[in-house]
Amino acid sequence: MPARPRSTRRRRLLVGAVISVTALVGLEAPTPATAAPPCWFPPVEGTVTDPFREPPCPWCPGNRGIEFDVGDDVAVRAAASGRIEFVGSVADVRYVVVRLTNGWRHTYGQLTSTSLVLGGVVLAGGAVGRASDTFFFGLRIGDEYADPAPFIGALRGRQRLIPVDGTPARPAPPPQPKCATAPALRTDYGPRYV
Repeated sequence: MPARPRSTRRRRLLVGAVISVTALVGLEAPTPATAAPPCWFPPVEGTVTDPFREPPCPWCPGNRGIEFDVGDDVAVRAAASGRIEFVGSVADVRYVVVRLTNGWRHTYGQLTSTSLVLGGVVLAGGAVGRASDTFFFGLRIGDEYADPAPFIGALRGRQRLIPVDGTPARPAPPPQPKCATAPALRTDYGPRYV
């Protein structure tokens, strides 16, 4: 078999090198997981009485969300916009599950009432229902439970000037959630139980 000309061999080596470098650069390209983490509206006004405690196995004890101590007949608001995926009772406890646009799911539990219906849409800050005494808020990313606390912002109003000459001030815009620090998003969600 005759030897190949050097230019063909050199060209193939060059093409292989370009493909290898392109593949390496592609590995460092930003992914959706590197996008800014969300900052949600607080679902209720209340005190956290039982924080998220990840269970060590699927059937082990833990707290798969956050439990709040709330007053009587407190309004529950949507932390983020989404489509209603479940409305109903489980073991005599009323729940609403909302699927967000990124696929994550919020669980609102221990509700005393709700007017939401399956398949409907709720906007961030919109009414989910009412709760008395205790309220549960959970987050699932895929099939994994996650701590929603780092994503819940404190409501802050925007600073604005107020007239000092006696003219009435314009109404303030509604407060928006502000998160203290952006939590790092995990990218390894999936089965972790051995």
